[in-house]
Amino acid sequence: MSSNYDFEVHAYGCDIQVATDSLETLAMLNRYILPSLPRSAGMVDWPDIHLRVDRAADRFQLQANNAHIASADQASDLVTSLVQILDDAVIERLTTLRALHAGVVQWKGRALLLPGMSHAGKSSLVAELLRRGAIYFSDEYALVDARGCVHPYPRPLLLRNGHPEQHPMLADECDAPIGDAPARVGWIMALQYTPECSFRITPVTQSEAVLTLLQNTPHVLPESPGLVDAFQRTVSEAACYTGCRGEAADAADEILRMIDGASA
Repeated sequence: MSSNYDFEVHAYGCDIQVATDSLETLAMLNRYILPSLPRSAGMVDWPDIHLRVDRAADRFQLQANNAHIASADQASDLVTSLVQILDDAVIERLTTLRALHAGVVQWKGRALLLPGMSHAGKSSLVAELLRRGAIYFSDEYALVDARGCVHPYPRPLLLRNGHPEQHPMLADECDAPIGDAPARVGWIMALQYTPECSFRITPVTQSEAVLTLLQNTPHVLPESPGLVDAFQRTVSEAACYTGCRGEAADAADEILRMIDGASA
């Protein structure tokens, strides 16, 4: 009988249990599954989602709630699938928080929201902001409470770097800390990535910003009471913009120059 190594994470109302038959794989799972959240052992009899990575026939197999999800030559190649499964499980079980597709960093005590659906280039822009001293909240989901504050959702960044496949990267690889408390939103920037575009940005009203947030939420409005109120509070203290950007490094420089210039 193979050995069993496991840990549990409670994340935003979702109980997650992770298991493997290898200490080496356990270390990898600990590194990439919501790494800044505390671990426990044996606290949950019936987790919301049970993830298992075992080696069989020279391949690593990923299961979620006993269903086969993916296999790979290396356990680390399953991280992207793990992150996406966890995203779905957490977002589905949110009760007091609302989700928004957005990259989020904290800068000088305030959250910067970068709304956009998947494949919009949020992760690359977040990574460049982290390299310039920002605090990491998320590269995919902003979790908003009823007061309009954004909570950190510390999943690994999933970067393409010009390739079709996503690859995980942790905030500490950018020498960036992970946020540990909710933050009020200071800026909302809905930026469309166009390779040949120079950085251009236009102020929009807070009402227009609320519509942008509603266009980028996975929630169904009639099934989410309080969603509009929460998003109205999210934008209430924010400077809101829309625009386009080219390469992430150039855009990060322009964003921070604009923010710092406005607060000088």
